[in-house]
Amino acid sequence: MSKEIIFIPEALDEARDAYTWYEENEAGLGEDFYRALSVAISYITRNPDAPRKVFRTYRRILLRRFPYAVFYRNDDMAIYIYSVFHCSQDPMKWKKRFKKIS
Repeated sequence: MSKEIIFIPEALDEARDAYTWYEENEAGLGEDFYRALSVAISYITRNPDAPRKVFRTYRRILLRRFPYAVFYRNDDMAIYIYSVFHCSQDPMKWKKRFKKIS
């Protein structure tokens, strides 16, 4: 049985912003981004502990073709997506978010 996937609001906003940006720059590219994100989410639902921990209990998976990483935490009840992070940003941005939540 698959665990529930829960996006915190900031991560959902990041995913929507990326989709919108790609779609505005090239028709269909936003859909490609969404598919890449879906593949990553599907992978972590099947193998939640496979990606290595990158900060405390948080793990990271990279999207194919797009410069984004999904940061998440797996617990007994659900998989929590904390960030859909553009890799050109300052890494302290996602670490600060985790410190607020933890």
